[in-house]
Amino acid sequence: MPAFRDFNLKLLVIDQLMYTDETLTPAFRIADCLKAKGVDDPQTYAYDNDLTYTVLPEARAYFEALEISTELLATVEELILDGGLSVYQECSPVWDGEDDLFDVGSLDDLDLLPNLKLISGVEDCGIGAAFDVDVLAARGIAVD
Repeated sequence: MPAFRDFNLKLLVIDQLMYTDETLTPAFRIADCLKAKGVDDPQTYAYDNDLTYTVLPEARAYFEALEISTELLATVEELILDGGLSVYQECSPVWDGEDDLFDVGSLDDLDLLPNLKLISGVEDCGIGAAFDVDVLAARGIAVD
């Protein structure tokens, strides 16, 4: 299975496949994960355990270990940069989008997405700071 080096780019791919396309199943729900541990409310859990504005350890462990097949990665044609992505809410239930928690740091993993054609939100969203439009254009990837 291909391995991602940039956790935040992997989250963008997961959001597309799991929550938009619904081809990467089952969909991870932090509430379900925490309920199995006797926790009823992810937001309260984050506040009570000084885990606000961070990726909850349970979510990080799940998403880091999640394997995505080469075939499934080949179906990704678009990524969306938006602070309101479902995967971000599952990772950090109280995150407000006002910091760099989900900023992508490297484009090296784009090699794992051979059919990526478009990245939306690059100019509107701070998490796209690493997305150099010249590098993307050289790969045949458009931005909007």
